[in-house]
Amino acid sequence: ARAVPTPRASVRASAPSAARLPRAETASRRPSGRQSFRLHAVDADDEVAVVEASPEEAAEVAEAMSSVDDIPDAIKTVPKAAVERDLGKEVESRRTFAIISHPDAGKTTLTEKLLYYGGAIQEAGAVRARRGAKSATSDWMEMEKQRGISISSTALSFAYKNFTLNLLDTPGHADFSEDTYRTVSAADNAVMLIDSAKGLEPQTRKLFEVCRLNGLPIFTFCNKMDRPALEPLELLDQIESEFNLPTYAVNWPIGSGDTFKGVYHRPRREVHLFNAEAKDGKAKKGEDKSTKGLEVLSVDDEKLESLIGAELHAQLMEDIELLDELGGELDIQAVHDGELTPVFFGSGMNNFGVQLFLDSFLGYSVRPRGRDLLGGDRVEPTDEGFTGFVFKLQANMDPRHRDKVAFVRVVSGRFERGMRVTNARTKKAVLLSRPSQMFGQDKTVLDEGFAGDVIGLNNPGSFAIGDTLYMGSRKVLPPIPTFSPELFAYLRNSDTGKYKQFQKGVQELLGEGAVQVMYSRDAVKQDPILAAVGQLQFEVVQARMLAEYGVETTLEPLPFAVARWVVGGWDAIDAAGRIFNAQCVKDIWGQPVLLFKNQWNVDQIVADTPEIGELSPFSIPPAAE
Repeated sequence: ARAVPTPRASVRASAPSAARLPRAETASRRPSGRQSFRLHAVDADDEVAVVEASPEEAAEVAEAMSSVDDIPDAIKTVPKAAVERDLGKEVESRRTFAIISHPDAGKTTLTEKLLYYGGAIQEAGAVRARRGAKSATSDWMEMEKQRGISISSTALSFAYKNFTLNLLDTPGHADFSEDTYRTVSAADNAVMLIDSAKGLEPQTRKLFEVCRLNGLPIFTFCNKMDRPALEPLELLDQIESEFNLPTYAVNWPIGSGDTFKGVYHRPRREVHLFNAEAKDGKAKKGEDKSTKGLEVLSVDDEKLESLIGAELHAQLMEDIELLDELGGELDIQAVHDGELTPVFFGSGMNNFGVQLFLDSFLGYSVRPRGRDLLGGDRVEPTDEGFTGFVFKLQANMDPRHRDKVAFVRVVSGRFERGMRVTNARTKKAVLLSRPSQMFGQDKTVLDEGFAGDVIGLNNPGSFAIGDTLYMGSRKVLPPIPTFSPELFAYLRNSDTGKYKQFQKGVQELLGEGAVQVMYSRDAVKQDPILAAVGQLQFEVVQARMLAEYGVETTLEPLPFAVARWVVGGWDAIDAAGRIFNAQCVKDIWGQPVLLFKNQWNVDQIVADTPEIGELSPFSIPPAAE
């Protein structure tokens, strides 16, 4: 509750609506159980004070709003400094991480189980849910539910054991790798998920390099151990040999497939055994989901052999001896520097080892990190001034309101609702009046946030991917690059009667970066050119244009496979004169782009037309000067 005994103060309730009802109605509609309410009061000098209020006290305040003098003595005024949350402590309690994997490695399933054990959801959803069953929280698009794949990255924030976790679920499909790259740029840690039966796969390798490029600590979870799997030592060897990254097994599987009994947790020398009850993803009333179907005992316990069988027990003792010889202690600093990856084993589908991984991750992962600014300076998370950057735009998360949300990663300082920030690119001030905390498709109003948090801002066209937002002295973070697409096609409107809907869809949907958009230099050709990494991106755009805007579209493929941005701009294009074996178009920033049929044509124009200057395989949005 917030209150100040000054005349004509404004009071607003930010608790359930019962706080604003007359006392008689409050009593009838109040749910069972004890609740506390928060009432906000601001005086003429914008001074704020806070105290908890009971339902009865909140109802009295609601009745007394016409006269601040009637506020009961039960609600006391306290100084703002007494209730202001400590920035350093809040930053220490944040953990922001992205989950990466090849498609079908179980990434969305693991995400659901992390949310379940973290207490954020009461029942873990399925990637392909049966009728009446809960769908995955992170896969909220209809196309994601139908195909059983992640199409768009998602932010999910939840509290667990005095930590605030910001989980970034990324698409595993190669066609959406650019969206994944942007999302990884907002993370401080990465969880690399591996299908234990298949080992390292192509998309896992690509995403690993993205994480290494961003300097992220990498935590490895070997999934699907309840199915026939590769030998644990073989999985470790693949990681070390292909990524040149040393490994440390934090836990070790006991069997695999039908013989999978659980895991051995090295730090505490404990064996976590699981049974069939753990497969049920929903705890009954009064049942502790953290211990359901789980038995924990010391590795030296005499009854262990009888529980897992003599053969598995002998193999476990041999494996423990080998692991101890390889190294007994985990070097946390090496993990933070990205020079060592802790490895965990388990099964997301059947709840084996998921909570054990989550608890260990809290202790091993890094808090929000500082970032370099353009110009050589650096911003730290505990700096008082707010800094953040937009890493994702998403249209129509709520189809009833046709909203557009900008996902912002808070880099430094404290975020408060209603604060006014500056967009470094446009140099314009922006009032952040309706911020949200993201949880998949759901949004809740956010009053306060700290470095490491991911917040959602209503985006009426004020933001673009890569924008830096700041308060105080000017700060500009490096922009997020755009990579060379490989497929190109005109997007045509099949129904000329829906011209406005088509233009609105192009502006809002394509503006979120689902695919890159280019335009012909010929003013007569106004249809956008879609530029994508894979065919699936085209299919998503067409499906969303139909579902969200009611516009049926067609694609007219173009015979190009390579895009290069002209670093010298339009002056270089003019100096080069007529260009052969290439088509010149412009991107959404108005920068010149050359489209080629193959790499041979690129090499030819560089050799034959030196006036064209440097050609870049990626684009950097116009930097704030």
